[in-house]
Parts: sequence; structure tokens; C-alpha cells
Amino acid sequence: MKRIKIDRSKCIGCLTCVTACIVSHESSDSRNRVTIDSKTKPAPIFCRHCDKPECVYTCMTGAMSKDRETGLVQYDKERCASCYMCIMACPYGVLKSDRIEYKEIMKCNMCVHRTENNEPKPMCVEKCPMGAITLEEA
Repeated sequence: MKRIKIDRSKCIGCLTCVTACIVSHESSDSRNRVTIDSKTKPAPIFCRHCDKPECVYTCMTGAMSKDRETGLVQYDKERCASCYMCIMACPYGVLKSDRIEYKEIMKCNMCVHRTENNEPKPMCVEKCPMGAITLEEA
């Protein structure tokens, strides 16, 4: 399974990845699925689509699930109870809640809507001007 990787030594904190995410998901209100780690300099962190995802195990409604075929952790907004247990359980801190009125969990979905030849084609990888974000075999 391929996962998004970030090389922090190449990242300049331009946040083009955030804009690419917004464009890819056609968010008219700037909602994005990229979490920014700003402890030292702004840099993206992405859902790792864990082998044993804590967010899936703590989700009582089944809104978070692991696709056995693709290996991706998926989110179903319609099943979500907005309890935010998945956010609390994620050891990497990559899940975030959308604005209160939406009550939606925002997480990287590897731009599954842009899949080509059965391969995900995340727009953040495609648009990163420094080549800091790559798609690699895990």
C-alpha cells in the first residue's frame, strides 16, 4: 500500500498542499484535510492509514473503517455521531473536526476520487513545489 510521506528538510512551509487539498475536494469554504504541525515551522502531516487504526477501533458507529482491499482508512459522514472519539484516539493527531456547524471529521482520503490505474493520485503530492510530499510504498 502506498502512503503519503513528507520530507521536512525539503518542506518550506508554503502550504500549497492545503490549497491543493481544498481544490481537489472542491471546498468552497476552505475546508481541507491537511493537518499542520507548527511546532517549529508549518509543515503538513497526513493520515497514515495505519495497519491497526485506533480511530477505527474507537468508532462506535462504524463511520471510520479500514478498507481491506486498498488499506485506506475511510470516513462515512452519514454514519458519524460526532463524538470525536476518533480524534482523541489518533496517536498522530491528524484527524480534526470541521467547523461546528458541519460536525464532520476531516482526514486525508488520498484523493480517492482522483484514482488512476488503481493508484491514488493525491493532489498535494502533485502540486508540492519542493517535492517534499511524495507517495511511497509503506
